[in-house]
Amino acid sequence: MAKEFQVTYDCADPGAQAAFWAAALGYRLPAPPEGFPDWTAALTARGVSPEHHNDRAAIADPDGKGPRVFFQKVPEGKTAKNRLHLDVRAAPGLTGGERMAVLEQEATRLEALGAKRQYRLEPNDLDEGIIVMTDPEGNEFCLD
Repeated sequence: MAKEFQVTYDCADPGAQAAFWAAALGYRLPAPPEGFPDWTAALTARGVSPEHHNDRAAIADPDGKGPRVFFQKVPEGKTAKNRLHLDVRAAPGLTGGERMAVLEQEATRLEALGAKRQYRLEPNDLDEGIIVMTDPEGNEFCLD
């Protein structure tokens, strides 16, 4: 039987990363616990000091199909290329110019959210074509 898993990112600003990736993936930030108007009130009631309110954040697939993504604050910045990255499937089943046009449209949308385009790999005999990007904190991902 397959195991459920979550993807965890070390980052400087969990709240901002969660907001970016929620918009990028069509995920949602969780609602605060019942009885609280927002997460600030819930964390304060739990005794979490304000300087730690942004130490972690999470997002989830609203349909419950994809993995939960968790963001945790760490003191050190990113220093090297990711050993693991996400492939955001923006154009599954599409090929050629149609595929690349859809990827370009998605790249433009994500750039408006704070992503940066790194380079574009054109379709060839082996690959369908992708656009490599980085999220607002410099983590690489591919538009596939």
